[in-house]
Amino acid sequence: MSNTPIELKGSSFTLSVVHLHDAKPEVIRQALEDKIAQAPAFLLHAPIVVNVSALEGAVNWPALLQAITTTDLHVVGISGCKDPELKAEVERAGLPLLTEGKEKAPRKERAPEPTPVAAPVTKTRLIDAPVRSGQRIYAPNCDLIVTSHVSAGAELIADGNIHVYGMMRGRALAGASGDKDAQIFCSHLTPELVSIAGEYWLSDQIPAEFYGKAARLQLANDALTIQPLN
Repeated sequence: MSNTPIELKGSSFTLSVVHLHDAKPEVIRQALEDKIAQAPAFLLHAPIVVNVSALEGAVNWPALLQAITTTDLHVVGISGCKDPELKAEVERAGLPLLTEGKEKAPRKERAPEPTPVAAPVTKTRLIDAPVRSGQRIYAPNCDLIVTSHVSAGAELIADGNIHVYGMMRGRALAGASGDKDAQIFCSHLTPELVSIAGEYWLSDQIPAEFYGKAARLQLANDALTIQPLN
């Protein structure tokens, strides 16, 4: 047991960044409520970083912050802030000013080039590393594939399908935006919760013969069903 009352350790967390393109509090509040309604399992009560780099001119920061917090989102920091007066207001509100890596310098305009043939887009988010307790991974508008283990207390969320090719001990929420055709594929099913389009099972609702086995979950008549994953 450590003799010190605290320890400082490096860690990483998945946070959503909300980029503001309008300074009107009511416009922002309504836009956030619309987004939360589309994916409540991911956004409701979520911690967020607010990026203000696109805002120009005077900003009523107290009113804007109030509009954001009334949606039950939790602002943990502000990024992209360059205006000295806005920085001072943010600091007075007790929020940290964050830096999202190196900012790209403005590109010089140049003559347009011939439009290349677009390459096909693969709508999949791939995670090759273990997903640890406390991490939340979200795949918006696509499938999510995890090739390693998912620890208890971790959360996978996808608007499409979820594939887990390791031990699945956390939470898996597929079809987060309401897609009832989404499915969950797992090579070793021992989750805390599984959900498709809002229909969910807790761990004790998973049939015993499938617990710890390779399984496939999908909706049938708006109810979760499970079958072996061959």
